[in-house]
Amino acid sequence: MQKKFRGAGVALITPFKTDLQIDFDSLGQLVDNQIENGMDFLVVLGTTGEPATLSHIEKQSLINFVTTRASGKVPVMVGIGGNSTSEVIEQLAAYDLKKADGILSVVPYYTKPSQEGIYQHFMAIAAASPLPVILYNVPGRTGISMNAETTLRLARDAKNIVATKEASGNIGEILKILKGKPDKFSVISGDDGLVVPTAAIGGEGVISVAANLTPKFIASMTHYALNGNFSKAGAIQQELQSLVEDLFAEGSPSGVKAAMHSLGMCENKVRLPLVPVSEKRYKSLAEKAKELT
Repeated sequence: MQKKFRGAGVALITPFKTDLQIDFDSLGQLVDNQIENGMDFLVVLGTTGEPATLSHIEKQSLINFVTTRASGKVPVMVGIGGNSTSEVIEQLAAYDLKKADGILSVVPYYTKPSQEGIYQHFMAIAAASPLPVILYNVPGRTGISMNAETTLRLARDAKNIVATKEASGNIGEILKILKGKPDKFSVISGDDGLVVPTAAIGGEGVISVAANLTPKFIASMTHYALNGNFSKAGAIQQELQSLVEDLFAEGSPSGVKAAMHSLGMCENKVRLPLVPVSEKRYKSLAEKAKELT
């Protein structure tokens, strides 16, 4: 079976106008820019899209807009997750996902379930999902990590769980997953700073935040790495590393929106509890963004 979510993916921001309403003009330009610069798939309503601050109506409008804009060009993954299993299942039924290609669902946050709880949560979601499911392990945000054994158990037991976005930063755990996974299952880096190392040990791509700003660099780096050209891929990774660190220094997507604003790509607006980066950080990001254009 061909893997739809292989290569360079972007976790899209949700651009806002000065009044904090969704800026669909900027979003359309962003989607077009990603596709034109070689990105292989898009993610809407990932953490970078600030879904916790969006209403149900806004989320559906974003799903409709991005899937329509990208239709026939690249696959689209939709972020639908939470710490209430029944609520996630309700969302899967409520949203119109006919034009989407997959679901990205995060490990339940705040409640810190056991590994068995995580397993049962995702098995229930897989049973309810009309689309392939991509797991999302990001302990820095959720407070708990899904271990390799649980990931492999899910990969074996649910036919429609097809990948994991690994943002644990734990190469040892990623290696365990890669060693024991079924052929149909993919490991995708969720960390812009680990794209090349993850590809070198068998990973199949990235879901990137930095790609909102630099899609051409992220696409080239990922494609070089997946084709075994680690010299060129590594050179790009090194060139981007300082920018990547700066993007996350005062929260995400505050950093990437500031850098994009400096290039006229969107307003420098986030919804509370996020706030824009400091003036000092903005200047640093603007300088680095300018160097890469």
